[in-house]
Amino acid sequence: MPSAASESPLDWTADGQPRSRLYDDVYFSAEDGLAEARAVFLAGCGLPDAWAGRSRFTVGELGFGTGLNILALIELWSRARPPGAQLHIFSIEAHPIAADEARRALARWPELGGLAERLLAQWPGRARGGHRVEFPDLGVILDVAAADAAQALRDWLGQADAWFLDGFAPARNPAMWSDEVLGLVGARSAPGAVAATFTVAGQVRRGLAAAGFEVEKAPGFGRKRERLAARRPGAAPAAKRPRRVAIVGAGIAGASAARAVRALGGEALVFDAEGRGAGASGNPAALVTPRLDAGLGPPAQLFAQAFRRAVALYEAEPGLIIASGALQVATQDRDPGRFAKVAASGLFEPGTLKALTPAETSERLGEAEPQALSLDDGLVIEPRVLLAAWTPEVTAGAVARVERDGAGWRLLDAAGAVLATADAVILAAGLATAELAPGLPLHPVRGQASFTPLADPPPAAAFGGYAIPTRGGVLFGATHDRGDTARDVRAEDHTRNLGFLADGLPRLAGRLADAPLEGRASIRVATPDHLPVAGSAPGAAAGLYVLSGLGARGFTLAPLLAEHLAAEIMGAPSPLPRPLSEAVDPARFARRAARRGS
Repeated sequence: MPSAASESPLDWTADGQPRSRLYDDVYFSAEDGLAEARAVFLAGCGLPDAWAGRSRFTVGELGFGTGLNILALIELWSRARPPGAQLHIFSIEAHPIAADEARRALARWPELGGLAERLLAQWPGRARGGHRVEFPDLGVILDVAAADAAQALRDWLGQADAWFLDGFAPARNPAMWSDEVLGLVGARSAPGAVAATFTVAGQVRRGLAAAGFEVEKAPGFGRKRERLAARRPGAAPAAKRPRRVAIVGAGIAGASAARAVRALGGEALVFDAEGRGAGASGNPAALVTPRLDAGLGPPAQLFAQAFRRAVALYEAEPGLIIASGALQVATQDRDPGRFAKVAASGLFEPGTLKALTPAETSERLGEAEPQALSLDDGLVIEPRVLLAAWTPEVTAGAVARVERDGAGWRLLDAAGAVLATADAVILAAGLATAELAPGLPLHPVRGQASFTPLADPPPAAAFGGYAIPTRGGVLFGATHDRGDTARDVRAEDHTRNLGFLADGLPRLAGRLADAPLEGRASIRVATPDHLPVAGSAPGAAAGLYVLSGLGARGFTLAPLLAEHLAAEIMGAPSPLPRPLSEAVDPARFARRAARRGS
């Protein structure tokens, strides 16, 4: 993150208080920000009574700031959580601050110290888009949208039970309190939702009333005589969520789905005919990088957010990471311009994507190379370790079909024997997903990777092909053969992989020319628009979902998409904004065909 003061949205007063340099307003009360948060927002929303007896409760916030309100909320939740309940928080911040700035601001409340350090260790960055933070032992998931308030609210797929309206003062930041924003707050509220704010400005009272809230004044905090409390009519709907989810497939898609379901309090049953990592997720190493899309639209945003989430989760897994950092080597004349556009897009953390000169690239790789883009957050991981951590139990069994069983589903083998029953099913079985959920345009792409021992492999690099370090050598390739479903290892494909390597990293190819090569062939699954599918199976009864079409970037895409899918199943807010959810919706192909009149 930027460290220069000129790049920060805050400044510090003479007595050490954080103050917005953009809006010339304080982040919290100079008297006692924590006491203010508790009085205005927690008590103002009737917490903890409002979540009593609830299995899932969602809080929305305008103005994440230093994270103080959210820490006060989590601290209260830790003391008054209903047994087994889940707390979801959606907060919006247009001008994120750095973790060290938040640490300085929060240091005045040592009673929050433990929780504050846990939040700071996962501090949401400055990249535009969604950032997820978890407190698994407390059942808390926080999604922070680094975005304009109106856009973030338009795109959010959740509904809040309570709102903390904590933008800077309406006179200084009128856009945060516009009729549009307050109307969207109303539209994203569950029946019976409450809202609290420190201001009693007339435009705020009128905006909340127009958004469907019943508004009243209440005693204020400190020097503020009054504050607002608001409530939407109605009663919170009874929670109806599946508890038992069957997952077909034990590769990265299935493992990610199992982790995501468990994170929301569900039970995950994983089935695979061949066992954990038998398909495309079974290589000795995997490269975790985003697709660099200079279009900067929903596909680019999806890959950036998925990459960010995958890196955060993988860095938390002991013994998983083989190497950090990766290079994307320019292979076409247009690549340097494309790299520069992506690096300047704001979709990645500042400073983590760097253009390297040919000399810098050559020094890193030991090759005479053209310009490259350094992805500082890129990872090489060991899939075996990850799959074991996320799917400790896998039931061996070939699921031949799934069928509705009353309100739930049954999984059956080829002989018609019932393997399991569940409330919902996620099909994450690679190409077999197309057989269990017909109608999706999934097609196979055979890929063979080659690997061999090597004492000092170069850093991970992609150049059309790729070469990445393993625990004891280097893995490179890979072939890309559409329509081929055979998994035999072929000598001619080793030769092709060496050819790819010679084009991209000729010195490394020379070192491996006579090396004994092992290989692994697997079938990736792709879609016509090169985007994954994550959502309800088209044409199926409720409760059948698919997670497939991940192509060559399953380890980048699967964790975030699985969280989106688990949220849809379990009735929780999705981490994906609406445009990205629509981009991966399995029904998009049928909608496009209908528009074409097919």
